Amino acid sequence: MKLILLSTPEFFVEEDKIITTLFEEGLDLVHLRKFDSEPIYSERLLTLIPEQWHKRIVVHEHFYLVKEFGLRGIHLNPDNPEIPKGHEGTVSCSCHSLEELRRERQTGKDYLFLSPVFNSISKPERHAAYTAAELHDAVRSGLIDRKVMAAGGVNAQTLPQLSDWGFGGAVLLGDLWTRFNIHTGLDYKEVIAHFRKLRKAAG
Repeated sequence: MKLILLSTPEFFVEEDKIITTLFEEGLDLVHLRKFDSEPIYSERLLTLIPEQWHKRIVVHEHFYLVKEFGLRGIHLNPDNPEIPKGHEGTVSCSCHSLEELRRERQTGKDYLFLSPVFNSISKPERHAAYTAAELHDAVRSGLIDRKVMAAGGVNAQTLPQLSDWGFGGAVLLGDLWTRFNIHTGLDYKEVIAHFRKLRKAAG
């Protein structure tokens, strides 16, 4: 099962080092989601990440960065809903209901996020949107398969369940980033050690 890291909304000093080390530890993809940011900051971050990892990075905005830095692809959203002309990378998007997932599956996107599968860690007010029975039915009908990545409440305890349900991957956010203070932190050993636990739980 793939492990995908969703970036923090803010840029911070140690970000390139953490992302690079996580790639070295086996992280599959990083999704850069930096809404309302100036593109120069994304350019700077990408410049600091070794080029060998650029093919594992997906952007949620400033889509021109894909061609400029040789990135993996784009993630569409309400602010950036259109695929740029001539785009040759992957295309993904987020779904927040099984009906939306059913519609988006017909569009030929490379993969899709489904959330929130469990109670959110980063946003406690967001609760799981699906019952276990609904997810089982979605798996049996072929709606959920290896192209669907689970988001929301992903941690070492929930990862094995996601694998059993047939998800192709899981999106990491709160469970990892809450282990590092992006404003004052310098030592990110806890983040890396926890990622190793997550990787092991993912199988």
